[in-house]
Amino acid sequence: MTTAVTPHVAEHASLNPLASRLVDVDALPWQTTRFEGIVYKPLIFDRASGLATSLMRMEPGAVLPDHEHVMIEQTWVLEGHLVDQTGPDVGIECKAGQFIWRPAGSRHSAWSPKGGLFLAMFQIPNKFFFKDGQVTDMGGVDWESIWGKSV
Repeated sequence: MTTAVTPHVAEHASLNPLASRLVDVDALPWQTTRFEGIVYKPLIFDRASGLATSLMRMEPGAVLPDHEHVMIEQTWVLEGHLVDQTGPDVGIECKAGQFIWRPAGSRHSAWSPKGGLFLAMFQIPNKFFFKDGQVTDMGGVDWESIWGKSV
């Protein structure tokens, strides 16, 4: 039986465990993040496996700060672009219609000078690093309290 869910889609709870889950993405609300100019729509999330797929929108100039992709991360740029601001690939630009994936352990910050819309797929959500030594998930919750030290 699956533990995967699409948040804010209550009718999925009554489905047969093996039934397909149709998601009306336009009907999902945009959710804010703690990062200015970045919102997302969670399409599927499975805490047991770490599987997460989200539609993400970055306003012009928005920055996703220093973070590590704990497992493989995949991004398909639907509109606009995404640019590495720091990390081993500084300046690499992924434009509309292009796809980029990053290996487990890759670390960078990303920005969208002109804004963008992305389909982001993770095996385990990003791990964010802050100058004060704090390490959190995207929601600001202590990383180890959710995912543990082994990840």
